[in-house]
Amino acid sequence: MKRLTIFILALAGLLMLTTAPALAKKPVIVGISKIVAHPALDALEKGVMDGITEDYPRAIFDLQNANGEISTAASIAQKFKAEKVDISVGIATPTAQALVNTIKNRPVIYCAVTDPVDAGLIGSFDRGEKNIAGVSDMTPVKEQIKFLASVKNIKSLGHIYSSSEVNAVRLAELAEEACRELGIAFVPATVSNSAEVKQAIQTIIRRVDGIYISNDNTVVSALSAITDVAAKHNKPVMSADPSSAETIPVLAAWGFDYYKMGRRTGRLVAEILSGTKPETVPTIFMTDPSDIDLLLNLDVAESLGLSFPEEAVKNAATLVKNGKIIKQ
Repeated sequence: MKRLTIFILALAGLLMLTTAPALAKKPVIVGISKIVAHPALDALEKGVMDGITEDYPRAIFDLQNANGEISTAASIAQKFKAEKVDISVGIATPTAQALVNTIKNRPVIYCAVTDPVDAGLIGSFDRGEKNIAGVSDMTPVKEQIKFLASVKNIKSLGHIYSSSEVNAVRLAELAEEACRELGIAFVPATVSNSAEVKQAIQTIIRRVDGIYISNDNTVVSALSAITDVAAKHNKPVMSADPSSAETIPVLAAWGFDYYKMGRRTGRLVAEILSGTKPETVPTIFMTDPSDIDLLLNLDVAESLGLSFPEEAVKNAATLVKNGKIIKQ
């Protein structure tokens, strides 16, 4: 009997050891809500999933797209709450806000939120909240505008942004401040949805020497409308979204590798699922040089009679030449 008891205990211990990893990696349900579909956010979404599945290969994803509608973002948040997903990811400010405002007892991770403090998601960049942490995509606005001005003499700069997105409003403020410091007239136009973008660019195109577009999801989702109008008036467009610029003819795009940002977000999700407390995690900023991409469209430059500095061409991660995408 004593030997049988020892055997049973040993077997139980062995089962615990062999099943512990499986229990640790039990299927989790991750709700991902993005504000709109465009190449940058699509790449980010894939990066989030890839980052999570490194540690949680059996993770189940509920992918939702708000299609640029705040009301839809709120409905998605209610859906995730009702279905009790284990953790939610809000891609872009409006979807992150909707999740934070709705889900109080499960973790919410924000991603591609320019200023999470200004957006009311957290109280300080130095730490998260009880169930809230995430990754910022604060972009180097002044440096982007300076680069455009180094390629073409810009006396007045047009900027289209969504008045309903907190991050877009903040970036517009930074763009205006940068223009003031650089001695450039700032000519803004606001939209409330992507359908208004074409009309907005048409109202300002004759008054500006160039257009700057930040990582404003509402506007980026209609970027082709901007480049169509700009091309007809021989005006350059500088974008903060290299992903979209691979297929849409902007002059230059300087911004984040959103797939890498997504993977970093996915790793954060995995860390929190494994026990890291969100309130201990400061806002993550993508500051490594490898996180930044510069795309130069040599075809657009030639059509506008412009040229890039040799050093910029040499250091660019991506070139568009003769209609082909060249990765360097």
